[in-house]
Amino acid sequence: MGILEGKRILVTGVLTDDSLAFAAAHCALTEGADVVLSGFGRGLSLTRRTARKLPAEPDIVEIDVTSAEQLAAAAAELSLRWGRLDGMLHAIGYAPPSCLGSGMFASEWDDVAVALHVSAYSLKALVGAFLPLLEASGADGGASVVALDFDATVAWPQYDWMGVAKAALESLTRYLAKELGPKGIRVNLVAAGPVRSMAARSIPGFDAFEDTWGARAPLGWDVHDATPVGKACAALLSDWLSMTTGEMLHVDGGVHAVGA
Repeated sequence: MGILEGKRILVTGVLTDDSLAFAAAHCALTEGADVVLSGFGRGLSLTRRTARKLPAEPDIVEIDVTSAEQLAAAAAELSLRWGRLDGMLHAIGYAPPSCLGSGMFASEWDDVAVALHVSAYSLKALVGAFLPLLEASGADGGASVVALDFDATVAWPQYDWMGVAKAALESLTRYLAKELGPKGIRVNLVAAGPVRSMAARSIPGFDAFEDTWGARAPLGWDVHDATPVGKACAALLSDWLSMTTGEMLHVDGGVHAVGA
């Protein structure tokens, strides 16, 4: 029996099979979970195509996290299907090109607002839409929300306003953990090392992290292997870490723990 046997989990952000979200969905299915994916807009066809590569092809709901109507419709659909939600993976992030690689003064507020909305506020929007379903699970043993992060406790080259958005996501996670803990809902982060995914390739200069990370990591690091991140997400979504919330779990080969 897998550690997620009988769990009902929503996984966002699966676009291609090199993504961290794909690794998490793959591991969740392998560990016995029932999984539904979300996608939206032009990326929905990519999500459908990639879903076929998973051990069991999940259903897909359309969710644009900036659309209250789509969030409500998806929550209503899963309410009819499942009646509860045991876990959720937030793997959503976007910043306009001006927010990445050009320094902090290249972006105007309109672009920064998009980065903060999609990459940070969306966690609150997603959890809020599905809160009754998470509460139903929380009252029956616990529910778990996991968000993917790139450690924003330090400033990274080229990451610019996305780094600020991730810092907001980290702070929001702690506040949600505080507020939702009494409802039996845990909220945690997985701070992953760099993986050569479509999302990483959209960040100017991100290959500099990929090329040097393995040499700095005490445990080594394979930029082509998202499996360790997927396993960490599965562990946090399971009951094995039932007293862990507001935490940032680093899955980066140990880079966060060592100096230059």
